[in-house]
Parts: sequence; C-alpha cells; structure tokens
Amino acid sequence: MSSSPLVEIRDLNFAYDKRPVLEKINMVFPKGKLIAIMGLSGCGKTTLLRHIGGALKPTKGYIKVAGQVIHELDQDGLYAMRRKMGMLFQFGALFTDMSVYDNVAFQMREHTNLPEELIHDLVMMKLHAVGLRGTHDLMPSELSGGMARRVALARTVALDPMLIMYDEPFAGLDPISLTVVGDLIRRLNDALGATSVVVTHDVQESLKIVDYVYFMANGVIMAEGTPDEIRASDRDFVHQFVHGEMDGPVPFHYPGGDYRQDLSLRV
Repeated sequence: MSSSPLVEIRDLNFAYDKRPVLEKINMVFPKGKLIAIMGLSGCGKTTLLRHIGGALKPTKGYIKVAGQVIHELDQDGLYAMRRKMGMLFQFGALFTDMSVYDNVAFQMREHTNLPEELIHDLVMMKLHAVGLRGTHDLMPSELSGGMARRVALARTVALDPMLIMYDEPFAGLDPISLTVVGDLIRRLNDALGATSVVVTHDVQESLKIVDYVYFMANGVIMAEGTPDEIRASDRDFVHQFVHGEMDGPVPFHYPGGDYRQDLSLRV
C-alpha cells in the first residue's frame, strides 16, 4: 500500500491483567483506503478498534491517528480526535426512542453549533446517500434489519469523518441487504475521501470491496495482503477461513478427555 498512512499501529501489545489479548500488532491504514480485519471470534479485532478510539490504552507500543499518539492525548484532545471518527456498532445500535431523523441529527446537534435549518438539509442528504430519505419520520422499530443498518451508516458519516470504523457491519443481514451495505461502505469511503476499517467475519463480501486485509488469530497477525493475495494464500489458517472448511488448523472439537472414557462415565 503506497499512499500516506492515516493510522499507524506499531508493536501494539495489550493484556487484561496477565492474559495477553494483542501481541506485536503492526498495521498501516493508508488515507483513502478500505481495510478489513478478519479472524475468529475472540481474536482481538474489536479490542483493536477500542484502542484506535482511545477507549483502551496499550500495554506496550502505540497507535497514531493523523500523526497523534492516541493514548498520549488528554481528554480534550481525545474528544477532538473522536469527532473526526465515525463508528458503526454491531447491529447498528440506533437510539430506539428517537426517530430516524433525530438519530442522524444527533451528532450534529451534540458536536456543532449549526442552525437547525442546515442540520435538516444535512440529515436529508445523508439519508438520501443511503437510499432512505423517505424514512426520516419513522422509528427504529418500524425498520427492517437492513434498513436500520443503513440508517446507522448515515449516522456514522454524519460529520464526514476522516476515519470510519465498522464492527461486524454485515452481521444478521439477508443477502440483498448485505450486498447493499457493502456497496455503501465502499462508495461512502470513496465519496468522503475517508479511510475505513471493517472488522468482519464475512469473507466473500469483504474481499469484493476492500483494498487490503489483515488476518488475526490469538491476538497476532497471521497473514496480510490484497484480496487477490488472500484468496490465493497457501497458509493453512487463511485457506480454511476463506473457504469455510471444517478441517484445518481450527479444530471442530473443543479439547477434551478420551472420548471412550467419557462415554463410560456414570453419575
């Protein structure tokens, strides 16, 4: 990846008490690119996003965003940096007691002094960009799962962030909604000139839209490369993950005792 980096992660280590979660993580997210972070549940992907957003501090190493070391920022500096970030939470996390319009307007009202007339036009523009301008007066309970995810995406880009993070954006979506959301993630990234990072299990949809992929397992980077390089990888773990195979480094059975002995046990 040749363009200048917006995010640099260097020798990042993190542990809960003495339990290591991330070890020697090195990543670069170039400006304007769409990056995927893939791996099994519990491998540290979401923990990494929390470090980028400043919710956690590394045990060792650092993360730079736009040249600033995140864990060294004071509270005001961190809030100012977060204003330049957008986060799409798993399953959208819309405010259930607010209308679609008020969900998208929320950040504009909280973080700017824009007049309500201008906020109205900006909200309608963001909703139009995700194809849901006509839903502005609906409540989240009146939306389908795919529509709710698209409203959440409109809210995520409400302030035109320079960095957009997506935590499992495809989870629970039907095939049509999944394709729509994937296409929106790509198009919005390019239209905003943003840098985006997608944490996901959905291999096939992600490989269609991203520029670069990092594979994680047990808190370390196992492989990285372009979508074509990942598809062609001969690494056993990557091949098993990409092709959804049962046999490989990731076992079907959880470690246990001798099966025949377990069957003979009597209470």
